[in-house]
Amino acid sequence: MSPRTLLRSLCAATAAATALTLTACGAVTAGDATGSDDGSFKIAPYIQQRLDDDKPLRIKLSYHDPSLAFATPISSGMKKAGKEFGADVSLIGPTGGDAAKQVSEIQTLIQQKAVDGLAVSSASSDALKPIISQAYKAGIPIISFNTDNPDSQQMGFVGQDLKGSGKSQAEELRKNLNGNVKGKSVVVFSVDTGAGWSHDRFNGFKEGLDGSGLKIVGPVNVGNEPSSAYNTVESTMSGQSGVVAVAGLDCCSTTAAAKWVAQSGHADKIAMGGFDLLTQTAEYIDRGVLDFTISQNPSEQGYQAVKVLYDFLTEGTEITGVDTGAQFVTRDNLADATVED
Repeated sequence: MSPRTLLRSLCAATAAATALTLTACGAVTAGDATGSDDGSFKIAPYIQQRLDDDKPLRIKLSYHDPSLAFATPISSGMKKAGKEFGADVSLIGPTGGDAAKQVSEIQTLIQQKAVDGLAVSSASSDALKPIISQAYKAGIPIISFNTDNPDSQQMGFVGQDLKGSGKSQAEELRKNLNGNVKGKSVVVFSVDTGAGWSHDRFNGFKEGLDGSGLKIVGPVNVGNEPSSAYNTVESTMSGQSGVVAVAGLDCCSTTAAAKWVAQSGHADKIAMGGFDLLTQTAEYIDRGVLDFTISQNPSEQGYQAVKVLYDFLTEGTEITGVDTGAQFVTRDNLADATVED
C-alpha cells in the first residue's frame, strides 16, 4: 500500500469513528461528478486512483491573462513548488483576459479529467463562479489565487488582501502630500475597472482617503496594451486641474501613469503610488517619479497555490487562506526588493 493510500485509509477509518477527526483529515473522501448530498467536498475517483497509484499530481494554475508581466513570477513560484513536490504543474489561461475563454478552458479540463488540483485567478468573479462550482462538485480541489472569489465554492484563497492593500495605498499617498489638499484631486487608473480585484482594491482606496478632502477621479480604465494605456492616461490628465496625486491599482496602469508623470515635468508636485514591481516600475521609483509601489509577492502566490493543493491531496491538510502580504517598496529599500518580471 502506498503512503498516500495508507494516509487515506487511516483518515477514513478515523472519520468513521468521529466527525471531528474527519475534519482534521481534510474531509477527503471519494465522490463523483454530482458531489455529495450535504454539499461537502468529495474527491473524484480518478484523482483518488492517481493518488493510490503514486502518479504525479497534475496541478494547474488558471491565470486570467498569462501575457501580463505579473504572470512571469507567478509561474516561477509555481515551477519551484512543482519541482519541490514532484508535481506536474502548468500555468494556463487566455491571452487578453477573456473570461469566457478561461471558463471554456477550465471546463475542458474538468470534462477530460485532466486536472487533479486547480487554482484560478479570474478577471471576472461572476463569470468564474459557475465553473468553480462545477469543479468542486466534480471532486476537484479548487482554490482561488491572486484574485479572490469569496462568494463561490472555492476552498480557499492564496493572495493579497485586496481591499486592505488599496486602503494602505491611499493612506501612504496621504503621507506624501504637502499642505492643504482639500478640494484637490487624485486620479486613479486600472487596467480593468470591471474586474473583481479592481473593485476590491478601489473600495479599499476610497476608505483610505476618507476625511482627506481629496476628490477622487476614476478609476479610469486603461487596458493592458502599453501604448493604448499611456494614451488613455494622457487624455485623462489633459482634462484635469488641481491634481496632487495619481494612483495605479495594478502593475500596468502604474507604469503607464508613471510615464505620464515623468513626461509632465511635475513629478516633484504630484505624489504617486502604484502596485507591483516591474523593472520599469523600479526605474520610476529610482528616478523619484513614483513615491512607492506595493508588491504582492507573485512568486509566493504561485508557490503557495501549488503547496496548498498538494498538501490537501497528499496529507489531507485542511485548506485555509494564505495572505501573501503587502510590501511597500520605496527608494530607501528598492535595492533589497525583488523585481517581479
